[in-house]
Amino acid sequence: MCGVPPDDPSYTLRRVWLTKNQEDRYYYGLSNEGLWPLCHVAFVRPVFNPEDWEVYREVNALFAQAVLEEVDSRPTFVFIQDYHFALLPRMLKQANPNLVVAQFWHIPWPNHEMIRTFPWKEELLDGLLGNDLLGFHLRSNCQNFQETVDRVLEAKIDQERSEITRGGKVTAVRPFPISIDFEGHVAQASSDATDAAMEKLEAPAGPDGRDDSGHRDRADRLHEGHSRPAPRAQPVLREASRPV
Repeated sequence: MCGVPPDDPSYTLRRVWLTKNQEDRYYYGLSNEGLWPLCHVAFVRPVFNPEDWEVYREVNALFAQAVLEEVDSRPTFVFIQDYHFALLPRMLKQANPNLVVAQFWHIPWPNHEMIRTFPWKEELLDGLLGNDLLGFHLRSNCQNFQETVDRVLEAKIDQERSEITRGGKVTAVRPFPISIDFEGHVAQASSDATDAAMEKLEAPAGPDGRDDSGHRDRADRLHEGHSRPAPRAQPVLREASRPV
């Protein structure tokens, strides 16, 4: 157990230690050689090794045990990250139905025709449906997931509400596109501080404060004798120099 950040901890990090064999088969094997190329529809054939799947299941159980020890019997929200823990939601819900479990799947979810090649698709899907909320990047990923469940498992699909009911339990499937803070970037780009910084960058001064227009003259000479289209606007040369 360790506090993060160390100087002024705001949360506690618990490490779950894996053996070299678990790391190789769970992470580098099933996760990265199997699920990753399968879901990305990559031009690399996925590797479906039964031993890797056994260790994948084993490692998910290790994390489930660690989570359950931490939450004890308290009402707790558990947020799971990525495709390395597809079986973890169901394991947690079976052990403690009062947990609220959500997961974000950080890679695409392909169409049913791709997932049908995965040998353990029923267990994979059932594990993910242990979530109360399952998130993907795009709405098309959500639709692909719902179609896959509809083709593979006995479950009720509500397309309008984007919900899946299996065994009386409802899983909401939602898109959560990831992007930058566009409005924040626009505000910063148009701020007085940015304008002042741009003026300094455009000033023809070198590291020692002297006129540095010679650099621009040399840049112009590089183009002499070479045919090039007329510029649409006057080009600007900007130089970042190390202070002396």
